[in-house]
Amino acid sequence: MQPSQIELAPFGSEHLESAVRLSRQAGWPHRPEDWQMALALSEGVVALEAGRVVGTTFVTAYGNDCATINMVIVDEAMRGRGLGRGLMDAALRIAGNRPLRLVATADGLPLYEKLGFRETGTVLQHQGIARALAGAAQTEPATAEDTAAIAALDSVAFGADRRDLIAYLAKVGAFAVIRRSGRVVGFAALRAFGRGDVIGPVVAANVDDAKALITHFIARRTGQFVRVDTTADTGLAPWLADQGLGHVGGGIAMERPSVDRAADRAAFTFALANQALG
Repeated sequence: MQPSQIELAPFGSEHLESAVRLSRQAGWPHRPEDWQMALALSEGVVALEAGRVVGTTFVTAYGNDCATINMVIVDEAMRGRGLGRGLMDAALRIAGNRPLRLVATADGLPLYEKLGFRETGTVLQHQGIARALAGAAQTEPATAEDTAAIAALDSVAFGADRRDLIAYLAKVGAFAVIRRSGRVVGFAALRAFGRGDVIGPVVAANVDDAKALITHFIARRTGQFVRVDTTADTGLAPWLADQGLGHVGGGIAMERPSVDRAADRAAFTFALANQALG
């Protein structure tokens, strides 16, 4: 990167239109509303060349528990000049001492490994036109009073307090829950994203509950475009394909440092909010 030609500046709302252009160039489906959500929950940096946005990165902090680094894009005409490393260095400064997570592409993997990130799993992107399904009997729409319980359960599964993310999802989308003995034991979120809708996060105690929660929303989106980002270790991929949501790509989940999470916790993440937010 040549500092005399590139300026790094805080990402502001005035950069949203240019960011959408960059994400489209990269083949990402993000709408202006999707970038706005990321900005509302994150602190970002733009790379500017003569006032033109040529790179972006965001850091989404979940209190002091951890942060995700996301929306790392470099204009294709600027690649090979060290701009990606400069954006990552800026993100690391914003993140401070927080444990970090990200989802890498194969192209980005060498840089992230140099920065101390280690692979923890594989993210699988499934999407397609939802097939007709009967709704799951054990699920129900969440109420506003469920938001705190949903955030608490998400914290158990994710390992960080994401109450701001949960509140934002409640504002722009909808939640379904599984309730047993009057207590929320699983949930899923649905919101507009990209080409259609995304289901996630999905948090449950077991894979059957996760399937029921996803079914709750697929049954309401028959014939419409739906996306689910899961991980290979959940075992959901074959079932999602059977519902018409084919595997179309994904990424490599990484952390710095690697963190061992309790295997006997009461809830697990079966689908991500998306690859940026975890």
